[in-house]
Amino acid sequence: MRTIKDIRKAAKVDMGGILLDQALPINGIDQIDPFLLVHHWASTYKGGQKQKDVGVGPHPHRGFSPVTFIFKGGVHHRDSKGHESIVNEGGTQWMNSGKGLVHSERPRKDIAENGGEFEIIQFWVNAPSGKKMEEPSYQPLSAEETPTLFSEDGKIKIGLVAGELMGKKGKITPHSDLLAIRLEIEKDGEINIPVPKEFNAFIYQLNGNTIINNKEIGDKELVWFENNDENITIKGKSESRAILLAGKPINEPLATYGPFVMNSQKEIINALNDFQSGKMGTLVEKFD
Repeated sequence: MRTIKDIRKAAKVDMGGILLDQALPINGIDQIDPFLLVHHWASTYKGGQKQKDVGVGPHPHRGFSPVTFIFKGGVHHRDSKGHESIVNEGGTQWMNSGKGLVHSERPRKDIAENGGEFEIIQFWVNAPSGKKMEEPSYQPLSAEETPTLFSEDGKIKIGLVAGELMGKKGKITPHSDLLAIRLEIEKDGEINIPVPKEFNAFIYQLNGNTIINNKEIGDKELVWFENNDENITIKGKSESRAILLAGKPINEPLATYGPFVMNSQKEIINALNDFQSGKMGTLVEKFD
């Protein structure tokens, strides 16, 4: 069983007027290589708004993959490469930003206009230096397309997004060796999840109470593991939801500036110049 290295409660942060819970980076933990950021955003929209006035408008990225797990509602993605899709509850939006593009992320039109619950987790996965300047790509994955696994007792449901687990393989193609899963845990459900020892690994729990490797975990807590074993055990104390992210460390220099993740400050300056000169494209959103 893996030893728990640290447990941290997510911190409330204000991102441009959006109040959310930030589990990574937090309190001196800058990254859990190759994972750079974990944001948990839950809102209840009252309606009476226009889609163009909610969510996150056009902004650039380069050098990593911003990934969104949708838990409630739906996210409307648009980008400067011409990709446009809506992914609903239980689905995933996985974007490899590569050498750069501009995208927007907004709640569905009907949520803005009529109201409704909206909940997502976005996490950032670093790309190895050799992949940072590839052509951007966008991979949407619906709940129906996501391979589903269950614990032996049938009380824990696993959505396998990327990587391999229990003889199945996720449909997302990441830039490095990863395991990315979502967990729906019933009370008294129990499972052992094997994770390659060389993978850095953590669990972020959205809600509820669980026992993870013999430690009780509550709402909005991140559990970071040592790389000293393969096994992670989860027992449900109540109905809970969580994500488990694990990946082989990239072990490369890291230079970041807002939406750009590169290996040196010179590359960051190049990214800024390329964005400002239009080399990452432009996104003109069209609303009904």
